[in-house]
Amino acid sequence: MAAATLSRGAHAGDVAKPGGTLVVVLDPEPAGLVAGISISAPAVAVSSNIFDGLVVLDEAFAPRPQLAESWETSPDGLSITFRLRKDVSWHDGRPFTSADVQYSLMEVTKKTHPRGNAVFANLTAVETPDPHTSVFRFSRPSPVVWAALEGTETQILPRHLYEGTNPIANPWTAKPIGTGAFVFKEWVRGDRIVLERNPNYWDKGRPLLDRIVFRTIRDAGSRTATLEAGEAQYGAMNPVSLADTERLRGSADLTVETRGFEGSAPMYFFDFNMRRKPFDDIRVRQAFAHAIDRTALARTIWYGLAEPATGPIPNYQKAFYNPDTPQYAFDPKKAEALLDEAGLKRGPGGVRLRIDHIPCAYGDDYIRAAEFYRQALKRIGVELRVRTFDLPTYLRVIFTDYDFDTHSAWYSAYPDPQIGVQRRYWSQAIKKGTPSSNASQVADPDLDRVIEAIQVAGDPAERNALIRRFQSVAQEKLPSINLLELKFFRVYAKNLDGISFAPFGGYQSFKTVSTSA
Repeated sequence: MAAATLSRGAHAGDVAKPGGTLVVVLDPEPAGLVAGISISAPAVAVSSNIFDGLVVLDEAFAPRPQLAESWETSPDGLSITFRLRKDVSWHDGRPFTSADVQYSLMEVTKKTHPRGNAVFANLTAVETPDPHTSVFRFSRPSPVVWAALEGTETQILPRHLYEGTNPIANPWTAKPIGTGAFVFKEWVRGDRIVLERNPNYWDKGRPLLDRIVFRTIRDAGSRTATLEAGEAQYGAMNPVSLADTERLRGSADLTVETRGFEGSAPMYFFDFNMRRKPFDDIRVRQAFAHAIDRTALARTIWYGLAEPATGPIPNYQKAFYNPDTPQYAFDPKKAEALLDEAGLKRGPGGVRLRIDHIPCAYGDDYIRAAEFYRQALKRIGVELRVRTFDLPTYLRVIFTDYDFDTHSAWYSAYPDPQIGVQRRYWSQAIKKGTPSSNASQVADPDLDRVIEAIQVAGDPAERNALIRRFQSVAQEKLPSINLLELKFFRVYAKNLDGISFAPFGGYQSFKTVSTSA
């Protein structure tokens, strides 16, 4: 990774100190440790240390070598030839080869990953002319893949441990074997995940740390106290309550850092189960959108670490963002009129409709947001019952059982909407059992047409016009209410050096991290 993407020492004259243990507070506990299969933010935070990708993105979103030491793209854009490192081995000692790349892309990413079939829609084959060469063949030029080959998004898995199995049910997802800087040691459920230094890592001199301990601490106040006491040195992914961030910004020992999430571009939304009535009626969905005050949500629940969204793509992605899309201003009276039109009249106690709502299992802030929706919808005669679960149960209920009326969560939009946005709206992204896929089960012909046109558009201007059209259709059809553009943060000790500020630095491998002596 380019040096400019890494933090320098905490104080002038400090020297990087090799060795030692980094303690990281993490919540919630991941359901699995292979993020390329068991997709969740905490899984990415852990597995980025265990697995390397073909490339890593620098601060300018340009690919830099990782498992691939070089590459060439054909003049017609229909192939990319990757030259793989020859000095890489899996943690079990088996050599890393092009066969692993071929299996991972064609059998796992395209088939299992919630974004894989959209991002790699035009990838028809991965050829392996020799153990250290992988040739990606495309039916059409696909520049979008460069934003997805980062190891936090597209992981290369050991073919010898996964081939012939169902990757989702494979036991190695709980005790992963990777190529990365740290080796899996143990997972004590509900307590800790321990990784140890890979003594055979290809990037000589790294990692500097001997060990990483991810501590699962469910209570936000306890996580804050652990960081303030110095019992942990790093907190990943909004590790403390949003109410505590202002105070911690004044800490002499801790840094609150929002850089490092530009690549993930988190978008927060409210989903409907489109296969349940009355959500097949667009007037009901529009009424819900008019009933939720997004500005108040950003201010009171997210303490300003968010801003109202106007569509599925964040406004700072200027190349794609469409400012002219259908909007649903906060207007409870209009919401009530729409419900009346839909035949949902107020009954006994003023109740029109009783439904449930499941917030994502990423901490108390999301539960507080669900209570915000409960109060907002009560004003228009909708009684909302909030149901909460631990992360594994939440993933099963939402993405396997589809047992919900409404649901709120955040997904990463990523640098290109074909990676992280389309999966929420494309019928082909309904993948039962796959986390972070099309949970609302929207299958709309108009949305499908524009999404599939984006995937095959060769001309950049035509593609950008289609992406802008997609945003308008998504807002018009409204299978999901786009609520907020989130600003994630990390908290870490000021004596840590080597913190990454690259676009995906918030999910960084700790191979560059050390303490200052």
